[in-house]
This record gives sequence, structure tokens and C-alpha cells, in this order.
Amino acid sequence: MANSTPKRLKKRFLNSWITSLISISLVLILLGTLSIVLLNARHLSEYVREKIGFTLVLKDNLKEVEIIRLQKTLNASKYVKSTRFIDKETAAKELTEELGEDFSGFLGYNPLFASLDVKLYAPYTSSDSLLRLEQVFLAYPQVSEVYYQKDLVSLINKNVRKISIILIVISALLTFIFFGLINNTIRILIYSERFTINTMQMVGASKNFIRKPFLRRSLLLGIYGSVLANTVLIFAIYTYKKELQGLITYNDFSTTLVMIALVFFLGVLISFLSTWFALNKFLRLKFDELFY
Repeated sequence: MANSTPKRLKKRFLNSWITSLISISLVLILLGTLSIVLLNARHLSEYVREKIGFTLVLKDNLKEVEIIRLQKTLNASKYVKSTRFIDKETAAKELTEELGEDFSGFLGYNPLFASLDVKLYAPYTSSDSLLRLEQVFLAYPQVSEVYYQKDLVSLINKNVRKISIILIVISALLTFIFFGLINNTIRILIYSERFTINTMQMVGASKNFIRKPFLRRSLLLGIYGSVLANTVLIFAIYTYKKELQGLITYNDFSTTLVMIALVFFLGVLISFLSTWFALNKFLRLKFDELFY
């Protein structure tokens, strides 16, 4: 009977430790996911902005060499990310697919012109930059007209700024909530051992002596939880790599390293601080107060 009691206590302690580890790992996974979003916020903004582009309508009867020269000039410029030449036949085919009927057969000829679809780098997609680039493109002798969706550009730029502010506010709020969740998990774990802490005080143990095993355990809990959370996050990121293509950068390994370091740091720091503050509270309690 005497042997079964320590076994039960040991099993109960192990179960509470595993439960706390899983809880902390889940919260750190959420924190890691949030950090991925924040670290890629700039990339997401650039991804949206770089969908903005110009359509350069070319003059009729241009020689192929003139079109190639223009395309090479544009590709060599610092503000153009890519260009795509669309001949008259391709333009007619694409418009026919959009309309669902062959308009050229009805008209008896193809009224469309060849064009260049130009995509820009994100820093050059502000409204002022686009107005200046419009004049630059019109100055080319091969170009007759320039089109881009001004209202859509203004809407995208405005929404990107709004989303950035909202994302920062939500991130701060979620970080506070996640900190509270880990803090409560640690407090519950220490609460289950409040009588042990009081017994150690009664036999004359100093506060630092009492803190040491709990703080050591909290550090291990933070480390194990961080390792588990990072393992899950890395596995999820590279498992769904294709689905998240364009939204998350994979070529820049430093982003992943920052996420791993951030999760590890927060896991250890929050576990340590939560244990420290919870211990200080229970170290100040009198024996009668332990029952409430």
C-alpha cells in the first residue's frame, strides 16, 4: 500500500507534466504561425502589389526586331519585373474565351492590336510612381497607348496599409492572449504542488533553494515545448509548400531560422517568467490560504 501511493503521485505528476508540455507546445505552434504571417507580411504585400501592371498597346505593323528591342529595354530597367508579348491572334483568342463567343467572326476582322503586358516591382506601384511610368512608357516610339487600372491601384494601396495596421494590432492582442494561456498552464502546474512548497518552507528551506527545481523544470518545459512546436511547424510548412506558394517565401532560409529562434526564445522566456511569478505568489501564502 505504501509503495502504491508514491507510484500514484509519480504518475499524477507525469500526467500533469505531459499535459502542460502539450498545452505549451500548442500555444507555441500558434505563436509560430503568427510569426510566419508577420515575417512574410512584407512579402505578401509585395506579392499583391506586383500583380499591378501596365498594358502597352503597340503600334500596328511594327517589325519583330523593334518589339524585341523594346522588350529587352523594359526588362533591363530597374522598375520592370517581367514583360509578356501578346500578338493580335493571342489577344483575340483570350478575349473570345472571356466573352464566350468569336467576336472577330462577327466583325469580319480582328480589331485588336499587339501589346506588352508589363509587371512592376512592388516599390514602383504607388499611384505617383505609376503616373510617372505612364509617361515614360508613352515616350517609347513603339507604344501608341498605355492602360492600367487606376481605381484598382488606389484600392490595393489603401487596403494594404489598412491590413498592415490591423495585422499589427491583432498580432499584439494574440501575443498577449498566448502569454496568458502559457502563464495559466504553468500556474496550474505549480498550484498542484503548493503543499510541497509550503512543506519545504516549514523545514527551513530558503526561497532560492525552493525556486531552483521549479525553474529548472520550467526551462526544460519551455525547451521541449519549443522543440516540439518547431518540429510541427517545419513539417507543416514543407508539407504544404505547394499550397502556400506565393504567400510564404521558402528560398529565404533566414525567415525559417527567425521563426525557429523566436518560438524557442518565447517558449523558454514565458515558461521561466510564469514560473517565477507563480512561485513568488505561493511562497508568500500562509498554510491556511493554500486551501483557497
